[in-house]
Amino acid sequence: MVKAAASDRLPEVLDATYACLSRYGVRRTTMDDIAREMGVSRSAVYQYVRGKDDAVRRLARRLHDRALERAEAAAVRAAPPAERVHGILAAKLDLVLDLTGRSPHTVELLDPNARLSGDICDAFTARLRTLLAEQFTAAGLGDSDNGPPGAPAHRDGGLPPSAAPAHTAATDADALTPTRAADICLALVIGLETAPDAARLLRPATDALLTGLLPRPTPPSRTSWRTP
Repeated sequence: MVKAAASDRLPEVLDATYACLSRYGVRRTTMDDIAREMGVSRSAVYQYVRGKDDAVRRLARRLHDRALERAEAAAVRAAPPAERVHGILAAKLDLVLDLTGRSPHTVELLDPNARLSGDICDAFTARLRTLLAEQFTAAGLGDSDNGPPGAPAHRDGGLPPSAAPAHTAATDADALTPTRAADICLALVIGLETAPDAARLLRPATDALLTGLLPRPTPPSRTSWRTP
């Protein structure tokens, strides 16, 4: 049974678990390995975690939570939308590069199909997707339900049949929404994860991508230039 009062040594357990996973991988790591790394008895480790599976899950959650904290901080930074998006994407890329750069075994903690940590990876990606979509919404990127500017609105919020162009159904499927823009950004980072010099490439790649994704500022109308 895990003792609540013993949680002050939990970070040491997770550090030891990380060291063991880096050497042996998830499958080959044992509680004896973790205890040896900590310099304590095997039974002592059970005061902090229920077993190896629990230690691996807690480690994966700690790593993803730290990356998510950086992403959430970037999302509320007093900066232009492009800078906030870059900060969110950097949090994900930094997590991947840090784990894969230390050992080929620790990449298991990033696998969405992993038995012990797959759900943690999925939840992390879903939260990043939400943060990114919020940035595009705040920047003025509309959703696919909106019609052409100036078109009369139907009472359900869409275009009346007489005003809807014939190609609307086809183009709606390809319309750029905040969520789709978020998915494109995540795809960019995933593509960079295995690229040489990925950290350096993230900035120019993000800037180039956002040029096409973020709405351009609307220029002032001619009437606004006139003086009374």
